[in-house]
Amino acid sequence: MDSSSICPFCHSSVPSSQLQWHANNHFEHDDLQRATDFELAQQLALSPNSPPRKQAASGLHSDKTHGGSNNWYNGIVAGRHNGAWKVDEKISCLVDLQRKSEFYKIEAGLIALLKNCLESEAENSRTILSGYVDHFQSLEFEDVGWGCGWRNLQMLSSHLLVQRPQAREVLFGGSGFVPDISSLQRWLEIAWGRDFDPPGADQFNHAVYGSRKWIGTTECAALLRSFGLRARVVDFGPKEYESLYLSVPGSSVGALQPLRTNNWRKRKAIISGPMDRYLSRTVSQSSCSQKENSCSSPNDTDSNANISKGHQALMDFVWNYFSNNSSIQFGHRRVIVCEKTPLYFQHDGHSRTIVGIQVKHQRTGTLQYNLLILDPAHKTASLEKSLREKVGWQRLVKRGIHTLRKPQYQLFLFQLCYVDPGIASEEEMEKLKTIDSVFIEI
Repeated sequence: MDSSSICPFCHSSVPSSQLQWHANNHFEHDDLQRATDFELAQQLALSPNSPPRKQAASGLHSDKTHGGSNNWYNGIVAGRHNGAWKVDEKISCLVDLQRKSEFYKIEAGLIALLKNCLESEAENSRTILSGYVDHFQSLEFEDVGWGCGWRNLQMLSSHLLVQRPQAREVLFGGSGFVPDISSLQRWLEIAWGRDFDPPGADQFNHAVYGSRKWIGTTECAALLRSFGLRARVVDFGPKEYESLYLSVPGSSVGALQPLRTNNWRKRKAIISGPMDRYLSRTVSQSSCSQKENSCSSPNDTDSNANISKGHQALMDFVWNYFSNNSSIQFGHRRVIVCEKTPLYFQHDGHSRTIVGIQVKHQRTGTLQYNLLILDPAHKTASLEKSLREKVGWQRLVKRGIHTLRKPQYQLFLFQLCYVDPGIASEEEMEKLKTIDSVFIEI
């Protein structure tokens, strides 16, 4: 039975297992409060009811912490008195204190249920799915309205932990589980402290823990790269906005300017929090009503043609990604599970996880593509019910080009993040600290 503890801030009695979470809710993200929170975390870690401390995994590419808990605690305190925390001490502390994210687990696996539904369809189609993925939904009173980026990171991590043994050894200190959002925020801060994505860290003022700041693909890539994972970013957009992207020499369109320029910061100042470039509407939509389903313009035909071309470029990339540029052979099978990671899919104002793609051969001879997407805004229990009963699941999972013509997609600014196989060497780790991307013009 869980014992009770007294919160040192509000003096409420709470279950001991929930004390850290409860205490964290008292904090904002200014420096003084953050330091106090970390001191509380140390005290909790050293309390008699705390689990034994695990050694930080070597895959973190950081110095290992030696000695017993007293030496570890004294080292932390010494670092505090010197005005700075050592990175390896932060890692060691976080490995102990991180919490496993609670989520609704689907028995038999979500991808297995989705595969059954796709195979039951009578249409002439071919589908490629990513392997195992857990669905992490945004929770009311916890992260609704701002946590979609963190939830997609959790979904991507769930795949890596199950499908890639090398990733499991290094991710989150070798814990073997997907941490909660607060713990992920700490891991991102540690990544910044190790000089991964310095411009991104500057935009967040190097602080995200305890806040409701939105994140995007670049933050996801920085966090995963800090563990030695080869997280890659792909940008889609019109040529006139190429200077806003992360691409560097070697991309498909050559050298581009860095994303985070002074002008960009001025644009971002008008929104509530950083989330890549997607909340800054650089394309005028003054003629669009929020109550309308589409935008009109004098050159509506040309506009629709450009939008269709842009969305098709996205579909083509996703198909080539999952099919490994068509090296997969279907044979008599209609649904194949591949080894590719899911895609973190960022668009204007929201992000979701792409777990596969379906192509249908139309009677006209054309191909119709459907992205297969997990949305953090959906309830996992409802998703499971629809998949098991094979009723209404298409509405929750499938997204065709026609659904991407809604106003939130009409900027046709998209960004994807995925993870290549293997673990980076020390030399490669230095290169991974700079978040770059491949730019695809649409």
